[in-house]
Amino acid sequence: MNSPIIGIDFGTTNSVVAVLGADGTVTTARFPAGQEMLDVFRSVLCFWNEEARASVTLRHAAGPAGIEAYLDDPLDTRLIMSMKSYLAQRSFQETRIYGRPFTLQQMIATFLRSLAASAGLQLDGARIIAGRPVRFAGELADDSLGDLRLRESYAAAGMPDVETALEPEAAGYRFARRLTAPATVLIGDFGGGTSDFSVLRYAPGAGVTPLGHAGIGIAGDMFDYRIIDQVISPLLGKGDTYRIMGKDLPVPPEYFSAFARWHRLSLMKAPKTVREIGEVARASAHPERLRGLLTVIEDELGYQLYQTVSGVKAALSRADEAPLSFRVKGLTIERTVTRAAFEGWIAEDVAAIGTTIDRALAEAGVSGEAVDHVFLTGGTSFVPAVRRLFTDRFGAGKVTAGGEFVSVAEGLALIGRDRGR
Repeated sequence: MNSPIIGIDFGTTNSVVAVLGADGTVTTARFPAGQEMLDVFRSVLCFWNEEARASVTLRHAAGPAGIEAYLDDPLDTRLIMSMKSYLAQRSFQETRIYGRPFTLQQMIATFLRSLAASAGLQLDGARIIAGRPVRFAGELADDSLGDLRLRESYAAAGMPDVETALEPEAAGYRFARRLTAPATVLIGDFGGGTSDFSVLRYAPGAGVTPLGHAGIGIAGDMFDYRIIDQVISPLLGKGDTYRIMGKDLPVPPEYFSAFARWHRLSLMKAPKTVREIGEVARASAHPERLRGLLTVIEDELGYQLYQTVSGVKAALSRADEAPLSFRVKGLTIERTVTRAAFEGWIAEDVAAIGTTIDRALAEAGVSGEAVDHVFLTGGTSFVPAVRRLFTDRFGAGKVTAGGEFVSVAEGLALIGRDRGR
């Protein structure tokens, strides 16, 4: 093996890099995060202006360093999250960061360069396999556009010859190759923005054959949104009214749809929006609630709140209830969230995931009974309601999970090796 083979799983929330060594072993890159070394690199960018003498230079940091830069000075930085969620959205062409235009491909390329540098990758002559979802996230998603923009982003980052492979196929690649008898395997890959499924057929000596795929733009971020929508937003003015010219009007619901989708939060800090919310707050039945919303927006508290909500979601995978406690900048939110309530909020999402599984099986031309193994990966696979979707349908004995964050990148590197043969 003369050239390195690199698998890159660029995710909505986290990114992972795996390198296939000359001896055939796959090593996952490790990244410093505070006092720890992690397998994942947060998919975020932070920008700020640095003044020196008579000039101003736009600086940036990515991953853990980007989060650290943002937390050090949230008011004078711009945090960019969930870039992958925009890939298939024609409505997103560019944004301005401190007055400078950036296309989506330029932002993702900036992130990918930092990811490669932080992983210590040697790109010259390397064979690079990048993951892509079966279906890109977002309403009215254009999958061909998403794939094109993804490739353009890698090219702009100095990786023009990147190959792509479907993320769920990669997620189960190592698992399928460990089997000792012919088997039909359903792979479920749960990311931040999408849930993707592949049906594979494995035969010893013949390798892995993809049979069918399906995906949906519902995953961990949507489950976070449900908690925000049901627990946080009502405490920040959702559902309230304000009075104008003697008439009661509902507080505009778009304040909360934009706020709850994390990657759009920074867009609300525009002076016009802040001024409008302030005016509505003064005429509101509960002005303190909308003032709390303004605190979150103006003081850039979205990341801290995001961490809190994600922690509650994770805790509900282990316990019947979990406390949601958020005390920052004079804003206090204290609630107890039960697993039963949470499962009610996500019931339609879980049902939609079930329908997507049906589509994958139909495309593969196999029945549920014909599936011999189910392999799940990604943090959302721990959610009990999601796990029951598989155990009830296929039987607990068939369901296996593992490599929750690294299996896609490792599988991509192995796919690169086998394609080379």
